[in-house]
Amino acid sequence: MKRYEIATLTIYMGTTAKAADAVKAYTDSPESKGTLLGCWFSDIGQLNQLIIFRGFDSAEDLEAERENVRRSSNPFGCAEFMTNMSLESYAPFPFMPAVTPAEEGPIYEIRTYQLKQGGLEPTIDAWEKAVPKRSEFSPLTIAMYAVDGSQRITHIWPYSSLEERTKARMDSVKAGAWPPVGGPDWLELDMKSTVATPTPVSPLK
Repeated sequence: MKRYEIATLTIYMGTTAKAADAVKAYTDSPESKGTLLGCWFSDIGQLNQLIIFRGFDSAEDLEAERENVRRSSNPFGCAEFMTNMSLESYAPFPFMPAVTPAEEGPIYEIRTYQLKQGGLEPTIDAWEKAVPKRSEFSPLTIAMYAVDGSQRITHIWPYSSLEERTKARMDSVKAGAWPPVGGPDWLELDMKSTVATPTPVSPLK
């Protein structure tokens, strides 16, 4: 089963371009097992973060890469630019197609919801029913659930502008297309959202 990773690097101000180039060089190198899908810089939410989104063919590939990055003295080639790093592993909702490079931004919203215990399967079922209708208002890049850490889901939505984001969200609610029926019943109040824009090296633009 395919796996995804979100690596979040907190970087010094003014280093975005150099850090993004280093990420690209690393992910293109033979020792990197993942495929770079997104490389964004946070614009709304916690600032000075470089968000690296990668896909892996298997859980084994992700785990091997995770071990390499954790043991590296220069993770992603960015040691000189960063002050902190977090790594999160995810599996896609079963009905989601694989993520491929696209130009659907340049505004990407990354939303994470904490789930109540036992809420994963009902959430997946609710989203599978609702996503086709919701996607008529704006596309969904990916919805996925965490395979490490707390019980949570993360979903990534591209928009052409902040204005389009507001309109798509309002119109989908007005049409009864969103939120998924029964979906909010399984959510905790701990939610977060980051709006980020692609760096030049990002395949998702």
